[in-house]
Amino acid sequence: MNRIRRNLLATALSGAFAAAALLCSTAAQAADLKEHSFKFASAQSPDHPFSKGGQKFAELVAAKSGGKMKAKLFAGGTLGGDAQVISSLQGGMVDATFVSPGLLSTMNKDFGIFYLPMAFNDAREADQVVDGPFGRKLLDKLPEKGLVGLAYWENGFRSITNSKRPITKWEDLQGLKMRSIQIPIFLDIYNALGANPVPLAFTELYSALESKAVDGQDNPLPTIETGRFDEVQKYLSLTRIVYDPLVVLFSKKTWDKLSADEQKILTEAAREATAYQRKVNREAEATALKSFNAKGMAVNELSAAERDRLRDKLKPVAQNYVKSLDPALVSEFQGEIAKARAATTAAK
Repeated sequence: MNRIRRNLLATALSGAFAAAALLCSTAAQAADLKEHSFKFASAQSPDHPFSKGGQKFAELVAAKSGGKMKAKLFAGGTLGGDAQVISSLQGGMVDATFVSPGLLSTMNKDFGIFYLPMAFNDAREADQVVDGPFGRKLLDKLPEKGLVGLAYWENGFRSITNSKRPITKWEDLQGLKMRSIQIPIFLDIYNALGANPVPLAFTELYSALESKAVDGQDNPLPTIETGRFDEVQKYLSLTRIVYDPLVVLFSKKTWDKLSADEQKILTEAAREATAYQRKVNREAEATALKSFNAKGMAVNELSAAERDRLRDKLKPVAQNYVKSLDPALVSEFQGEIAKARAATTAAK
């Protein structure tokens, strides 16, 4: 009897899934959809959480469009580095990518607000800020730059690696040649800490570390692992100076040629892929940390007292940067963090 019931249940579920698939297919056929094949660029390797998020996005686009719309992922920087890909999006030669907001701050300085040092205590605070009206307000500034912002995924808290010594206090950075993202606030952070920042594209970073052209760099843990930086760096310090969201971008030139139904599918796919990408990224952080310890990398975390000292040291950098921003924007950002922090504390 139990087997009969199981068979009946399996048949019913199979029928339900088939009906759902038929419903999605019928909805896709009824919508104003054409055949499309989008180029989705990733500077990271295929196994990086960025690229895995991109693959999930592609799967969702195909499912929602009944197979009419396809997004092909080009991983490993095959379509160029981040700056080059952004230019290609603006020109309509590449359709989609994801980048850190720092790269967008060269077009609109407001995006640099995410890099105010020590702004976020944890990733849950950041999620609430970027997923809310503040995050949307910044995305709405992109179309005038030839880009469309679809969602925020996650890069994560940036940690420092180097080949010289552990970073247990901010003074340990003095004199180190540190690769820097090519944006002003990162240069200011390293200068304030006595390091020598060297602006360098990500695609050039491994060779620069290997040849000792630079002593160290900062990136979230999954990027350090998939970039194989542990092969050429001895020390990993969990400094967590900056939390880095990830902005999913689409070419406005491509976007403007699409129907409203097609745009809706892309937007929904990017937003639905968010939870998956963040989950994969956070799991990858834990896995990477175990891997680094197992491989004998010297891993340390700043004490609470040293984090306070670091925060105090970098206050002038934050204060100087916000002078260039709209005071109302800064106030809103800080207010959203405060609300997120209160909600996070209440949930604990």
